[in-house]
Amino acid sequence: MTQFKRTLVTTALPYANGPVHIGHLAGVYIPADIYVRYLRLKKKDVLLIGGSDEHGVPITLKARDEGVTPGDIVDKYHNLIKESFEEFGISFDIYSRTTTETHHKTASDFFKKLYYKGEFIEKETEQYYDEKSDQFLADRYITGTCPHCNSENAYGDQCESCGTSLNATDLIDPKSAISGNIPIMKKTKHWYLPLDKHEPFLKQWILKDHKEWKSNVYGQCKSWLDLGLQPRAVSRDLNWGVPVPLKDGEGKVLYVWFDAPIGYISATKELTPDWEKYWKDKETRLLHFIGKDNIVFHCIVFPSMLKAEGSFNLPDNVPANEFLNLEGNKISTSKNWAVWLHEYLREFEGMQDVLRYVLTANAPETKDNDFTWKDFQAHNNNELVAIYGNFVNRSVVLTHKYYKGEVPKAGELKDFDRETLTKMKELTQKTETALDNFRFREAVREAINLARLGNKYLADTEPWKLIKTDKERVATIMNVSLQITANLTIITEPFMPFTADRLRKMLNIPSADWSECGNPELLKPGHIIGKAAFLFRKIEDDEIQKQYDKLIASEKANKIANADVKPSKDNISFEEFTKMDIRTGTILEAEKVPKTKKLLKIKVDTGIDERTVVSGIAQFFEPQEIKGRQVAIMVNLATRKIKGIESQGMILMAEDADGKLVFVSPLNNVKNGSEIK
Repeated sequence: MTQFKRTLVTTALPYANGPVHIGHLAGVYIPADIYVRYLRLKKKDVLLIGGSDEHGVPITLKARDEGVTPGDIVDKYHNLIKESFEEFGISFDIYSRTTTETHHKTASDFFKKLYYKGEFIEKETEQYYDEKSDQFLADRYITGTCPHCNSENAYGDQCESCGTSLNATDLIDPKSAISGNIPIMKKTKHWYLPLDKHEPFLKQWILKDHKEWKSNVYGQCKSWLDLGLQPRAVSRDLNWGVPVPLKDGEGKVLYVWFDAPIGYISATKELTPDWEKYWKDKETRLLHFIGKDNIVFHCIVFPSMLKAEGSFNLPDNVPANEFLNLEGNKISTSKNWAVWLHEYLREFEGMQDVLRYVLTANAPETKDNDFTWKDFQAHNNNELVAIYGNFVNRSVVLTHKYYKGEVPKAGELKDFDRETLTKMKELTQKTETALDNFRFREAVREAINLARLGNKYLADTEPWKLIKTDKERVATIMNVSLQITANLTIITEPFMPFTADRLRKMLNIPSADWSECGNPELLKPGHIIGKAAFLFRKIEDDEIQKQYDKLIASEKANKIANADVKPSKDNISFEEFTKMDIRTGTILEAEKVPKTKKLLKIKVDTGIDERTVVSGIAQFFEPQEIKGRQVAIMVNLATRKIKGIESQGMILMAEDADGKLVFVSPLNNVKNGSEIK
């Protein structure tokens, strides 16, 4: 492995259009944090760079849905995401955002350098255009049927059901997500990065020079390269993002895939004036931690951009993870099928390390994996509580019981003691090897094996049985146990930093370098340790059931929200129903109510009388088209004044899933005044 003076670690920029969930943590942020904490323990020069992706269509879609500006959305969610990461101990050196002035300038300058070097091609193409909303449609504004899995809710850039990347023109029966209209094709001009030009370089750099990359990363890159690369647009018609810095770029912004990775550079600029040392010095190692949906952008597209620019380092490795599912189903933010970090922090207060541990032990490193609440409970109760916590508690409690909290001096070591300490050193080396190779599941398993080793050591030596007959032997046993306990503060720190910190305070010791891990003399005889405190607590069945119930409630709510019909209202009694007097009537006259958009003033022959009804249907019907229509009318509704007009009843309407109203009418004309029962 090439030796580097420093390491720059970046993490995928989450979209600031919603909170982050366990899939984000497991796929990107915990692995990155583990690796960076490990390098810091080794006293390496390393930076962890992150930030929010605040441009792109998902932001504008969220803003449209909530009736606010894109700026309102990104401010809200950037802060929520940043706070969640801080609470979980993701130790960013900087967590920035792509709406900063520094980022806009950096992205613009990057684009201009490539433009003036002739690295783009300019093309006029036909793209989907929504005539009703008078705008070109970004890929996410187009929905239709996926040509691969036949899901009817695919987007123009990706099918979320099968995960396949798409072009908008691939969709079957496309429609505008803004108006619901069928879009037309219209000409527009954009700039493209000719990825095909960089294909020979990429094949050499990835397929031949980086065979050590994870199999899932290498395989996806090979698949794309084998299919052949095509030019990819770097601009789009949109009013939210980094403006294209050209005279003929009005109304266009940099495509978010081009703009977002430049955010790593701009964030580093904001962090340090020595940013070029981390991006351009050949003795710096660049690592991208991402999920599998970003492999192509970080292994093919962004390296092509950096290569075209000419002065930046290329990534040395991209240890991407696959997806984490939840209870057997794909995590879905739109369906609220997720474990949100900010909610976990409220419901499992002070238990950040439990989730960090479980997500690492179950990480989707080379294939999709599944998170279940039962598994979460089992990892906590059977490993963290029963092994790690139990060993630490016994070691500290017995030290206070036998030696008033003072570390005893070890006597002559027996073979079993030496074997145990040798295994401790071996576990350190195994953990280190796994971390060096981004095998975090294996690394955390070996780290927790140190607590398992300590538990077995105490169980086999049984100092509580020897204390009255062989105090010298007990002193040796307790010294060895305390050395293992102290080593746990180092070996588990990358994975469970809060726990390691609490354990250090319990042992009354400062933090130590990784080079000290495996040291059998971390605690000197005579050192006074603090009182025992529980590092973990048992998770009860009712807590897990509560999480199941919440997921099921979300699933039911989502089904209702996406159903073609609304759920039924609360039951009423038969007596209440019989109080409603609904009859047939015929519309005699209709006119719009002045100074309103929705109201019609309607005269109805009810068979009993002729009466006036004010109805909010003007946006669906013209007055002249409803004259003579037979309708259903509630004739015993209390009168009320609407815009100064006394309304004497209510005409019954049905509302479809799109909000359109239709009359509820008898199939055949009947006598006005006929009761509807």
